[in-house]
Amino acid sequence: MARERREIKRIESAAARQVTFSKRRRGLFKKAEELSVLCDADVALIVFSSTGKLSQFASSSMNEIIDKYNTHSKNLGKAEEPSLDLNLEHSKYANLNEQLVEASLRLRQMRGEELEGLSVEELQQLEKNLETGLHRVLQTKDQQFLEQISDLERKHQGQGGGRSRQQGRVRRKQAVAGYLDWSWNGEEEAGNMEEGGGSSRQQGRGRRKQQAAGAAAQ
Repeated sequence: MARERREIKRIESAAARQVTFSKRRRGLFKKAEELSVLCDADVALIVFSSTGKLSQFASSSMNEIIDKYNTHSKNLGKAEEPSLDLNLEHSKYANLNEQLVEASLRLRQMRGEELEGLSVEELQQLEKNLETGLHRVLQTKDQQFLEQISDLERKHQGQGGGRSRQQGRVRRKQAVAGYLDWSWNGEEEAGNMEEGGGSSRQQGRGRRKQQAAGAAAQ
């Protein structure tokens, strides 16, 4: 026998109304949970009883779902507006583009271009960065030269005969001479960038002369 269909209208009895509210609220929340699981949907329900009691369900974070709803609500009626995902992608692209512009400007300034708008403090910081970079370049260059000289020494030690030793000595002297020319020329160009700090460069040049002279004398 088919169940009699109840007319949808307000239940007059307060007790019966509360019982029906509790049953249907549980059913509603169950259906909302099934929808979120089966369809991988974000679902949020907010229910206030006749007495003002709050009941709520959210498949994830209620605040996140409400924020997403508010964002979409602002775009209602704007069919030509890009979607939320496109707005986020555009924001990321704009941010990356700004970073690229700033990096390109810093690179040009390190080459001595577009310096007119910099303050004295910014110029001093740029000068410090350039000196630090130049110092590292010179250290790397010196280290590679010394490694090449050491390789020639090891090859010389593995060879026999006076003629081989003499040829090895000539090759080492040639390598040391090329190293000194390159190192001194590079430091003279660096010294022209700023007269301050010349004593430290002279000390570094003296140490490299001593290292090279010792390697050549062996």
